[in-house]
Amino acid sequence: MALDQTPDPSQQFASDNYSGICPEAWAAMEAANSGHAPAYGEDAWTARAADAFRALFETRCEVFFAFNGTAANALALAALCQSYHSVICADSAHVETDECGAPEFFSNGSKLLTVRTEGGKLTPQAIRSLATNRSDIHFPRPRVVTITQPTETGQVYTLAEIRALSEECRRLGLALHMDGSRFANACANLGCRPADMTWRAGVDVLCFGGTKNGMHAGEAVVFFDEKLAEDFGYRCKQAGQLASKMRFLAAPWVGMLESGAWLRNGAHGNATATRFAAAVAGLPGVRALFPVEANAVFLSLPPAMAEGLRARGWRFYTFIGGGARFMFGWDAQDKRVDALIADLRSLAVAAA
Repeated sequence: MALDQTPDPSQQFASDNYSGICPEAWAAMEAANSGHAPAYGEDAWTARAADAFRALFETRCEVFFAFNGTAANALALAALCQSYHSVICADSAHVETDECGAPEFFSNGSKLLTVRTEGGKLTPQAIRSLATNRSDIHFPRPRVVTITQPTETGQVYTLAEIRALSEECRRLGLALHMDGSRFANACANLGCRPADMTWRAGVDVLCFGGTKNGMHAGEAVVFFDEKLAEDFGYRCKQAGQLASKMRFLAAPWVGMLESGAWLRNGAHGNATATRFAAAVAGLPGVRALFPVEANAVFLSLPPAMAEGLRARGWRFYTFIGGGARFMFGWDAQDKRVDALIADLRSLAVAAA
């Protein structure tokens, strides 16, 4: 379906969570809203969505649906750990900085062990160093590595990098979890098959983000090793993640996956971010903090320019690296992006 480019003066680029529901997800929800259907995931829509994931990933896998990314990540990690285990992650990983201790809570205390990184990417060497630092019984035993794809700074792990991490995990006896809240953006950047970025590269469990990709809510937890999914449905129920009217959580996935909208949406966000970054490159006082590889652009701005943008009604966050973060969602409109570019240029000229 074509993207409506009627100018929307309310559109902001602070977060891709600001966006509405894309047409494909909306149409599937509307179609599911016809008559009665069995509850708690026993409906045809949920089965169809799970099959769509199996087709997308070209393999058998166990699929579960959660309301949000925090629950998906926390429950997935809990399934891989005992309370005396630990999880290795980047120091900027969402599970460490923005999930209010949910991974520790749902795993009954599994500790997060963080690695200092520049752009949020783990390396095999860093994993090995942390995992082998201590082996005594007084320290929580490393059991899982979690990577964010793309990272919190918008950088994308290459397939070679994921394979290298997986190989190190196998040598160390660790499971590999992927936080893919923007999985579609990473796939669009790499131009690869979803299978190549996950199970073929050695990923055991993926949390596939739907909310940031154009859905109203909903993340999918995909277990490529079906043994790891044992009793996961009980975890979802206990955590309040088993939707009674599950078809409304599952149906949007049918619309997104069967139509290919999930990938188109990711590609659009990426392309808009790239265009925006190119347009503001070279402005006096403006500097890109990280490579633009997905739908995020981080800019170092003079304080006066940042305040000037806010005074003109623009919203953005400055919680990573002190720079201004701009996120471009599935529905980012060219005219609104152009308005943001124009305001940045105007403020830069005024400050020069």
